[in-house]
Amino acid sequence: MQKKGKQITIGLITGFANGLFGSGGGTIVVPSMERFLDVEEHKAHATAIAIILPLSLLSLAIYCWKTDVQWSTALWASAGGILGGIVGAKLLNKISGIWLHRIFGLFMIAAAVRMVL
Repeated sequence: MQKKGKQITIGLITGFANGLFGSGGGTIVVPSMERFLDVEEHKAHATAIAIILPLSLLSLAIYCWKTDVQWSTALWASAGGILGGIVGAKLLNKISGIWLHRIFGLFMIAAAVRMVL
């Protein structure tokens, strides 16, 4: 499959997961970019944010139209998310690729255990 076909396929799967679960795009798009598009770890994480933002905005619009969003929770969680995002973005280039993989893997394992239990 050509590169654009792989990119579109990754986007379709990521968008599907983001729309269905309300999140999860990063857990799909980061490893997919690394494995199938040969994108370096740090660039994959940074690029994932650019991919997930429009997906999340579209999902938000659909959820607002179809579901009742708890805006006070969203506001406060977003405030914490902004602070965490700033710290994470600053740390991204200070962490080696191997440690980035390990930390990301631990978060994925923790999320999987929480979903199963």
